[in-house]
Amino acid sequence: MKTVRLAAAAAIALASCTLQAQEASQATAPPTAAPAVSPAVENSVVKIFSTLRGPDPFKPWTKATPQDVTGSGVVIEGKRILTNAHVVGYASQVQVQASQDGDKVGATVVAIARGMDLALLKLDDESFFDKHHPVKRTSVLPDVREAVMAYGYPVGGTSLSITKGIVSRVEFVPYGYGSAGLRVQIDAPINPGNSGGPVIDGDKMVGLAFSVAANAQNIGYVIPNEEVELFLRDVADGRYDGKPLLLDDIQTLENPVLRQYLKLDKSVDGVVVHRPYRSDAAYPLKEWDVITRIGEHPIDDQGMVRLGPNLRVRFQYRVQQVAKNGKVPLTIIRDGKTMQVQVPVSGPRSLLIPALDGAYPSYFVYGPIVFSRATADYLSFISNNAQLLNAYSFNASPLVTRRGDEPDAQREELVVISSPFFPHKLVRGYSNRFGSVVDSINGVKVASLRHLVALLRDLKDDLVVLRFDQRLGETMVLPRQAMVDATEGVLQDNGIRSQGSQDMLDVWNGKKN
Repeated sequence: MKTVRLAAAAAIALASCTLQAQEASQATAPPTAAPAVSPAVENSVVKIFSTLRGPDPFKPWTKATPQDVTGSGVVIEGKRILTNAHVVGYASQVQVQASQDGDKVGATVVAIARGMDLALLKLDDESFFDKHHPVKRTSVLPDVREAVMAYGYPVGGTSLSITKGIVSRVEFVPYGYGSAGLRVQIDAPINPGNSGGPVIDGDKMVGLAFSVAANAQNIGYVIPNEEVELFLRDVADGRYDGKPLLLDDIQTLENPVLRQYLKLDKSVDGVVVHRPYRSDAAYPLKEWDVITRIGEHPIDDQGMVRLGPNLRVRFQYRVQQVAKNGKVPLTIIRDGKTMQVQVPVSGPRSLLIPALDGAYPSYFVYGPIVFSRATADYLSFISNNAQLLNAYSFNASPLVTRRGDEPDAQREELVVISSPFFPHKLVRGYSNRFGSVVDSINGVKVASLRHLVALLRDLKDDLVVLRFDQRLGETMVLPRQAMVDATEGVLQDNGIRSQGSQDMLDVWNGKKN
């Protein structure tokens, strides 16, 4: 049985983000003695068995091959198990087993935050909690060089593993695109399978293990309790909304010539607004504004705020604390004048090429062609191949040129040919358009996958003219009725049960204009 690999894509991205000047200063006091192992904690750390059925973005009519993985979890209040999202994301089956128990108990995922890598489980048999009680959590961040113990079920054995180490660093970093939070680095050995296990000081949890640094030894990462508490409060209503984010682009104020250009006194510390999130006149931030405080907390020239005598983190950390009613108070200097502004905050911004985020891809089969939405998951075939990325860039494919764009009125999403053409005489002579973005159908620009299906549904012309959005390539001209007539045979020949995902079938079978 395979174990969950902690160094997943998000962990690799985190490991590459060194944040050199932004690292927390380390204390110089000697490490404290290692805490004693707690029998109560041991009894409340569980092993999680998951069968994952992820999406297959290149064959959207099916799912990826089932994968059996294991991870760790911890009992918390409310008869729940806390673990990592990557342990149970896309799980078709989840089971939980305590250290000294012979039986596995079925579980259900009731809340998940993929960006923060946290998830909550409910058990089918809640009598489990009669003998396995919640682990207490500390309410403060651990100090650098504080001794901790990592509990979990890593690869290499079946029994509970406990390793000891110290806290090396505390930072506020990106967890993945559109999410950021505190991250604690420890040197206690943690390995694949430790994911979701608690990190303990004495008999209290200080955080949840969730990844290791790639290409490094004895560098593990922990989601601290502060982030766990935010997650638990967020999902109390049964839905995860995400943390408030300040979406403006910011640059540091370290360069002396930049300070001279802005005519700033030497006593002024802060960061510069490089690009406001919105450019309309009513938006409170403008280019070249200098942000000096967030709430009552001063910001230094590197964009850091102090949490203590030996700890600094990025100022965006304070957003989740001082934001009220969807706004965060900032002190800025504009044209030499100090002023107070209330800046809107929100969740992650919408993207033209979003992540699936736990969903399965929508699709539609038309003759031997499969259409789907472009997603971050789909782009893996480009992002993992430098030569192909260069080719798509040269060809001006929107999959590359519009990677960070937001949707607009003309284009809600990108529609792609998600799979190689199925063998058929109707596409004879055309090159394979796998990975091409659809620009228009019979001269009408395609705004979304739903729009494309509606256009094909309502088309009266004898021919379908399919144009792609790229510099080089070809335009396809296809017989409309023959494409419709061929679809059922294509589905049967290739073992596809449905012409489209349910949302696209609803469009295709809807009332024609």
